[in-house]
Amino acid sequence: MSEDMKLDDLVTTYLTIRTERNTLKNQWEIRDAELKADLEQLEQAMLVACNAINADSIRTGSGTIIKSLKETYTCGDWDNFKQFVVENNALDLLQQRISQSNFKEFMSTRQDEGLPPGISTMREVSITVRKPTSKTI
Repeated sequence: MSEDMKLDDLVTTYLTIRTERNTLKNQWEIRDAELKADLEQLEQAMLVACNAINADSIRTGSGTIIKSLKETYTCGDWDNFKQFVVENNALDLLQQRISQSNFKEFMSTRQDEGLPPGISTMREVSITVRKPTSKTI
């Protein structure tokens, strides 16, 4: 068996497994969405029950229902908010995460300077397999 034939078998097997994983993932996502919808309906019914008796929690024989308030914050004007953060020295209002694409672009113009303090890099080689666009004989 030639090296090309072995690689062809590896690619075929890889694509078969990837397709099967995608199929299983799609099936799981559909079922998970159905279950999430069921849970949301049950949560609404329990919220109605809490509100009806003005309770933050209700103990039952099967478990305790706890009503809580979740707040999330969104930003509609990033330029204004960034200025606020700088003026108030409030960097802790932001998550500590590097924008990979922006940082890569930033570094592309500063290759001779090296990495900024506190930054390290990790490189990982990966393999990508694409289906053929057309069969060649």
